Amino acid sequence: MSKWHKAILKILLALTLTTSSIYIFAPWEYGVYYLKPLSSSVESEAQLASENGIDGIIIYTQTGNEPGQTVARGWHNRAAAIPAYGQALFKIASIAKLYEAAAITKLIATNQLDANQSVAHYLPQLASRIEYADQITIKMLVMHRSGVPNFTDQPGFDWASNDIDVFSLMLDKPADFKPDTDYAYSNSNYLLLTQIMNNVLGYDYTQFIQANILKPLALKHTFFSIHDVDMDELMSGYYVGYDDDLKYLDQGYVASARDVGVFIRALNEGTLFTAEEADIYASLYDYGHTGWVLGYSSIARYHKDTDTVVIQFTNTTGDDRVLLTQIIYARILDILNKAGD
Repeated sequence: MSKWHKAILKILLALTLTTSSIYIFAPWEYGVYYLKPLSSSVESEAQLASENGIDGIIIYTQTGNEPGQTVARGWHNRAAAIPAYGQALFKIASIAKLYEAAAITKLIATNQLDANQSVAHYLPQLASRIEYADQITIKMLVMHRSGVPNFTDQPGFDWASNDIDVFSLMLDKPADFKPDTDYAYSNSNYLLLTQIMNNVLGYDYTQFIQANILKPLALKHTFFSIHDVDMDELMSGYYVGYDDDLKYLDQGYVASARDVGVFIRALNEGTLFTAEEADIYASLYDYGHTGWVLGYSSIARYHKDTDTVVIQFTNTTGDDRVLLTQIIYARILDILNKAGD
C-alpha cells in the first residue's frame, strides 16, 4: 500500500471515530492537510484552518468543571474586514434536532404525547398524503425510522430559497421503506414533529423550547430565526466560488458556540431532564449532531473519555469543505487529548 493510500485510510479512521458523515473519496489536498504537523494549541489550529480554505472558524471547548474556552480566527464578515469573534451568532442547522428531540421527550414524559401513537392520529389532515401514516409513530419520526422521504433530497428543493413549500416536496410520495424496517436520515421527520408539537400544545413549539430548555439553562444567545437577532452579530456565511454573503437566508436556529456547548453538556449529563425524561431520551435520539446549510457547517459533541464538550463552527461550505471541517475537528480532538495527557 502506498504512502498516500495509508494517509487516506488514516483520515477515514479518524473521521469514523469523531463524525457521522464520511466522504469516501477525499481530495488529496485534504489528505495532505491531515498530515500536517499537529498544532501546539487550539488557537494555532484555528489559525491554520483560516489560512487553508475556511473563511472563519469558532471553537468552543469545555472540560469537566472548568470554564469554557472560545477561540475564533478568520473573518466574521469578509467584505467589511471584521475579524471572527467567539461570541458571534451562527446558524446551527440540524443541531436544532437535539433541542426538538429534547422537547418531544418532555412532552412524552408529561403524557402530552404518546411515543407509540401514529402520525395519522396527530395529523389526521395529512393521513392520506403520507404513506403508512397510520403505522409511523412519534418514536419512529424522532429516530429517523419512518420511511418518509427527505424533502431536501427532492427535485425542486433549493437550499438558497426561502420560498419553497417544503410540505409539497414530501407529501404524496412513496415511502422510502416500510416504517421501522430501516433507517434513513430525513428532515421531513422533524418537520412533522414540529407540526405535531404545535397541534398538541396549541401554540408554537418554539415557545415550549424557550420555556423548558433555553430558560432553565440560561441560554440567552439561542434563537429560532435570523429575524430574532441583530444581523451584525450573525457570522457571515460563504460558499466556495460565490461572493454573496449567505447570512440573510432564514435557515432555522441561530446560537452562540457557548450556548450550544452548555446545552450539549446538559443533554449528555442529564441535567436537562428529570430521571424519567433522561430514560425516555436515551431510547429516542443521539447526544451530539452536525449541521449544514449554505455557508454554515457545525459540529457539536460531548466526548465522554475526556469529559469534554467541543463545538466547532465554520462559515465556508462547498468544494468538499465539509470533509475539511471534519479533519479540523479530528485534529482539535488530538490537540485536546495531548494536552490532557
